[in-house]
Amino acid sequence: MNEQIKVVLVDDHSLCRRGLTELLTLRYDTNVVGATAQVKELCQLLRDHEPDLLVMDLRMEPLDGFGVLAHIRKEGFETPVVILTMSDSEADLATALRAGVRGYLLKDMAPDDVADAIRRVVAGEMVVAPAMTVKMIGILQHGQRGKETKTSMSLLTEREREILQLLSRAESNKAIAQALGISNDTVKQHVRHILTKLHLTSRVEAAVLYAVEQKGMEGR
Repeated sequence: MNEQIKVVLVDDHSLCRRGLTELLTLRYDTNVVGATAQVKELCQLLRDHEPDLLVMDLRMEPLDGFGVLAHIRKEGFETPVVILTMSDSEADLATALRAGVRGYLLKDMAPDDVADAIRRVVAGEMVVAPAMTVKMIGILQHGQRGKETKTSMSLLTEREREILQLLSRAESNKAIAQALGISNDTVKQHVRHILTKLHLTSRVEAAVLYAVEQKGMEGR
């Protein structure tokens, strides 16, 4: 039997919190260790339970999802985050990618698909709702300043391609350094070069771009 995934839910609608808790707990053997709409309570839950994943809505009051995310990062919590929202806005997706979220899911997805996506994220994947895939590719190809993003892997050195492949598996800088036998600082330098060459702003965008490129190569 697989080890239970520990999840914290953040949504300002109690019905959504209760429904998702029951779905994940009863049908998918996931341990929802807490569900809240309050930032202070969320920080306490993260501190007490050290969950594997935080699943969070965007449209909340008084602080929206991006505000909540910024707050917990400022407090030092690095828990992976999946956005679960009704918003299919390209701007929200772009902001989420820049903020380093590991998944962007829509509330109109089938329950089975949401649960599967959560498990995939915990396993190290970056997951975006199928309905957002085209928008995601557009964001990566054109960037936030309207400039076309150069996606050719020929821009990268062999070492940078190795690191990009490991980034696509959601590996940390420390894990990449150990895998390649180089220092953590060297990894950071390579990641900066990768982002600069591909006109990206975050390692998550780089990971998604690599996945898009690989999928395109498989289709040839």
